[in-house]
Formats: sequence, structure tokens, C-alpha cells
Amino acid sequence: MKTILITGCSSGYGLATARYFHTMGWKVIATMRKPRPELLPESERMRVIALDVTDPASVAAAVLAAGPIDALVNNAGIGVVGAFEATPLAVIREVFETNTFGTMAMMQAVIPQFRERKEGVIINVTSSCTLASFPLAGVYTASKAAVEGLTGSVAHELDAFNIRVKLVEPGYGPTTRFTENGGQRMQGLIPEAYRPFADPIFTAFANPGEVTHELDVAEVVWQAVHDMTKRLHFAAGADAVALAHAHAKSH
Repeated sequence: MKTILITGCSSGYGLATARYFHTMGWKVIATMRKPRPELLPESERMRVIALDVTDPASVAAAVLAAGPIDALVNNAGIGVVGAFEATPLAVIREVFETNTFGTMAMMQAVIPQFRERKEGVIINVTSSCTLASFPLAGVYTASKAAVEGLTGSVAHELDAFNIRVKLVEPGYGPTTRFTENGGQRMQGLIPEAYRPFADPIFTAFANPGEVTHELDVAEVVWQAVHDMTKRLHFAAGADAVALAHAHAKSH
């Protein structure tokens, strides 16, 4: 039986991915900052573990408690939308601590066991914002673009140890708690001078066309985990797939 550790399972893509892998017969180590076992009832194949990816002690304790794993999915993330000019450096650092440094910490924590066994797979969940430039998303995009660059590089150096490293790039998911979770840190990030520019963008967010659903991401993570080729990028969701195609044509 294969075992997968997934970060950020309290909602959205992480929760859907944990449920999907459990349904498919895997043992799932579902982690979240504040465990909510009612979301994922514990059983022989489902464990819920506390994990704050920004806390080195928490990372070490969670990986030790999880035991040997076959796959790591770095899904934990926080969002921020706002004018870059108005975004305090403290908020920027907060976003990078979770989205970028948290991913790095988890990778460094599990790579040794994968390297010793000469097998394993790491899935880093980023965003389709790395495929196209979106206004008012500069800080969030930067945090995810850093993970994209890291993943591409590390994929080369870990290939010698038979460790596969992949990127899953979800599109816009209006049913996730992205905006809700980022509400407090986004207060005051749209100065009055930016209102004429920002208001139409928020209107468009409220009335999206093609979007990404939680199951879309779970299914693509499953595909990426089982992919044995050198493929690095996996777009998830109709909007992300469209952006990926457009990005490929322009490069």
C-alpha cells in the first residue's frame, strides 16, 4: 500500500486530494495547521496530523509521525490580492513563508528518505498565475514562481536518485477558501487611486468563465504522482489548461 503526505488539507484542493487518494486505495497522511478530524475521519488508511509548514519543529515532528511515505504533495498556501505598492513587506514575507519557504522546508524534510530508498515523488502545487500575468496578484505570483523555478532545478538533481519532482498548476477556483483565508491580510491593499482599475477586475472575478474545480486538481495530482516520464508541468482545470496551451504557443 502506497502512502502520501499532503499539506493544507483543511479545505479546497488539499481536502479534495486527500479524499481522492483515500478512495483510490492509498494510505493518506492529511496535514493541516489545526486538525479537523471530522473532515477526514481517521482510519487505518487516513491519518490527520498537525503541521505548520512555517515552523521547523512542526515540520520535523509531522514528518517523523508520518513515517515512511511514497509521495509528498506540497499544497499548503495562502493568498493575497492587492496593489503591490500598498502591500506591506510583512505581508509579503508572510506569503513567502508559507508558499515558498514552507514548500522548501517540506522538500528538505522528505528528500533524505526518498534518496536512501532511491524512489519517491514530490508534487508542488503552484498556480496558473505563473503561466500568465494577472493584475493585483504580483506577490502571490512571485511566491509561486519561485517554487516553479526551484522545482525545475531540483527535478534535475534528484533524477539521479530516481526521485520524481512535478508541478501541478491549478487555475482559478472560486469554490476554494482562497479569498476567505486571505481576507485579513488583504485589508487596505487597494488604495483609492487604484479603485477605477481594480473594481472591474473584482467584478470579473465574481463572474468567471471557465474555472478550476477541486476534483480537477485531485485528478491531476493523481496523474502527476503516477507519471513516470520527465514531464514537469501539469495544468489543472479548464482555465489553466487553456492558459498552458497559450503559454506554450507564445514561447
